[in-house]
Amino acid sequence: MRRLFWLGLGITVGALVVRRLSAAAQKLTPSGIAGSLSAGLSELAAAIGEFAGDVRTAMGEREQELRAGVGLDGQLGAKPEDFTA
Repeated sequence: MRRLFWLGLGITVGALVVRRLSAAAQKLTPSGIAGSLSAGLSELAAAIGEFAGDVRTAMGEREQELRAGVGLDGQLGAKPEDFTA
């Protein structure tokens, strides 16, 4: 019974080691490297796009602040009650 247990344990550990080594070897093949590079570049592109969107939003907000500050928003000296309908 003990021999059967150790045999089963050895087969299980051996199978796990072979699977891990196969996965590691696959990452070192040209197609594995290309897949990793492709995934990394797509993540980078998404991050750059998100950053550009944040910059555009902040730029628009700042432009509105500057326009209001120098009176280019069409309300130079106007009070909010002047625009009530």
